[in-house]
Amino acid sequence: MTHPLLERLASGPVLADGAMGTMLYAGGASLDESFDALNLSQPELVLGVHRAYLDAGADLIEANTFGANRFKLEAFGLADRVREINRKGVRLAREAREIAGSSALVAGAVGPTGRTLAPFGTVAPEAARAAFREQIEALLEGGVDLLILETMGNLDESVEAVRAAREVCDLPIVASMTFAEDGRTIGGSSPVEVADRLRELGVAAIGANCSVGPQRLLPVIETIASRLCDLPGPVPVVSCMPNAGWPAQIAGRVIYPSSPEYFAEFAHRAVDAGARIIGGCCGTTPQHTAAMREALARQLPGDGGICREDEPDVATAEGKGRTRIVAVPEIDLVAGDEPTLLRQKLDRGEFVVSVEIDPPKGLNPTKALDGARLLQEAGVDLINVADSPMARVRMSALTLCYLIQHQVGVETILHLTTRDRSLMGLQSELLGAHAVGVRNIIALTGDPPSLGDYPDSSAVYDVDSIGLIRVLQRLNAGADSAGASIGRPAGFTIACAIDPTRADLELEAERLRAKLDAGAHLVMTQPIYDPATWRRFLEIYGVDRLPVPVLAGILPLQSSRHAEFLHNEVPGITLSDEARERMRRAGPDGRREGVKMAQELLLELQPLVQGVYLMPSFGRYEVAAEVLEVVASSPAGV
Repeated sequence: MTHPLLERLASGPVLADGAMGTMLYAGGASLDESFDALNLSQPELVLGVHRAYLDAGADLIEANTFGANRFKLEAFGLADRVREINRKGVRLAREAREIAGSSALVAGAVGPTGRTLAPFGTVAPEAARAAFREQIEALLEGGVDLLILETMGNLDESVEAVRAAREVCDLPIVASMTFAEDGRTIGGSSPVEVADRLRELGVAAIGANCSVGPQRLLPVIETIASRLCDLPGPVPVVSCMPNAGWPAQIAGRVIYPSSPEYFAEFAHRAVDAGARIIGGCCGTTPQHTAAMREALARQLPGDGGICREDEPDVATAEGKGRTRIVAVPEIDLVAGDEPTLLRQKLDRGEFVVSVEIDPPKGLNPTKALDGARLLQEAGVDLINVADSPMARVRMSALTLCYLIQHQVGVETILHLTTRDRSLMGLQSELLGAHAVGVRNIIALTGDPPSLGDYPDSSAVYDVDSIGLIRVLQRLNAGADSAGASIGRPAGFTIACAIDPTRADLELEAERLRAKLDAGAHLVMTQPIYDPATWRRFLEIYGVDRLPVPVLAGILPLQSSRHAEFLHNEVPGITLSDEARERMRRAGPDGRREGVKMAQELLLELQPLVQGVYLMPSFGRYEVAAEVLEVVASSPAGV
C-alpha cells in the first residue's frame, strides 16, 4: 500500500512548515529552557504555532520534538521524560490538524544528540542508536505519519538514526543533513557521499536543512539530485529547508534577514533544482510558508523533478598544493617603539587602502598568500584578516597575519574577537601578536558559536569589544588588565567597528562613543553602498567628521543574485535600492557593474573618510585589485 506522503509527492511538491524554535521564542519562550518540554508546560503556545503554519498552507508539519532525545533532555534534567514529551508533541500537532480541518501530514522531528560519536567523541554509535530508537518509539506511539531526521552534521550519526528508525517502523524517512558554506557537512562529507550512503538505507527522501540561506543550499540540493539520478534502483526524492539567511544579534535578539518574498523565489528555484519537499528552518515564519505556498501554486505541476538531463554546475573542492615560500625583506619581530605603518600613514593624512582576506578552512594557506601577493602588486597598504567569521572554523587569523607579514611583506590588521578567549587568553594572544610584529588590532565581540558550524561549542565573552579596547589601551600603557607590568608599553594601533546601516543609529552612535572613550584610534565600517549612509550616521552622531580616522568598508558586488543574497541573507549588510537596481539591470555584466559601482563609491567617499577597506567575496582578490585601478586613473589620486 502506498503511503500518503508518497502519493502526495507523486502529484507535486510537498510544502513543509518553517521554524518551530523561532516562533516559540517570539511567543515568549526562554532560551534557557527546553523548547521540547513546552509540549508539557505550555501546550497552547505549541498548538498555536502549528495552527499558524497550517493556516499558511503547509502540507506537512513537524512535531515539536527536535531536541527530545535522552542526551539533549539530560541537560535540563528531563532525560526520564523522553516518552512523555515526544508523545505529547505528536498529539499537539495532530490536535492542531484536527482543529484546522487539515489533511496535512504530521512528521516526528528527530534532531542530533548534540554529542560527538566515537572514535572522536565519547558516545558509542550503539548508545546514539539506542537514544534515537527510544525517541522514535515514543513518536510512533503519538501517531506520526513519517519521520524527519534533520540537522544532522555527521553522516555516521544520521546513519545510526535511520537504522534506529528501521528497527522499529517502516514509515517513510526524510534524512536531512546540515551543510556549511563550503558545501560539506560539519563532519566533512560531500553531497555526493551523503546521497550515496543514505540511499543505500532505503530512505524516502534525502536533503538538506538549516545550514545557511537558500542561495548556498541550492547547489547542494542540485548535486544530491544529480547524484541520485545516476544511481541504480528506486530514487529517493530530495528535500530542502534552509534558514532565512544568516542570523544577526540586534538589541539582544536573534534576527534572520530573508523576507517571505525572497523565499517565494527560493521555492521556484528549489523545484527547478530537483527538490520535492520544500520548507524552511531557523528564522522562517508562517509568512514565509504562505509566500512559498502561493509561489508553488503558480508553478506548473510538471515543473522541476529530480532526474533531468541538464546537469548542475558543481563547485570543485579547494585545490591542494604546497605553500610557496617567497623571500621578502626581514621585518623586526619585536618592533613596538615606533607607530605601526597604518598609524604613521593616518597621522600623515595619507589615504589608506586595506583589503580583507579570510583565513583558509583547511591546512593550506597558499591561496590566501597568493592573494596577498596579488594585492601587494596592486598597491594595497594593508591586509586585514578575519577571525573565524560567522563562527565557522578557520585557520588562526593571527597565524595568517604572521605568514602574510613575513612571507609577503605587507602589514596586516588582525580581527580579534572576544568570543573564544578568556580575559587571560586574550592578553596572552595579544602579547604573542606583538612579539611577531602584528600590532594593528580591530577589537570585535564576534558571532555566537550557535550561529556557526559548532553550535554546541562554548563561548567565553569575558569582555565585549569595548572591554577588549580597554585591555589594548592598558597594554599600550605597559600593564595588563590586573595592573601587572608587561615590561614596557606596547605599540598597538586599535581599531573598532561600526555599522552605519543599522536601523538603530542612536544605539550605534552610543556604542561608538564608548569605544572611542575606551581608547580606539580609528574606525572601520561595515559595507556602505551609498555615501549618504555615512553622512546620515555623522548627523546622528552630531559631527561633520569623527575625531578619529575612518576606513570605509566597500564590498564589490558580483551579480544581481549576489546582491540579493547579501541584502537578504547576511546580517550587517544592507544595500541601497539604487545598488540593487543597477545590478538587476546589469544582467550578465554584473561583475563589471559591481567593480564600476565600487570604484564610484571609493571616489565619492574619499573626501569623507581617511581610508577604505575592500571585502572581495569568494576569495576573488583580483576584483579588489581591479577596483583599485581607479586610484591610478583618478586625476587627483586617492
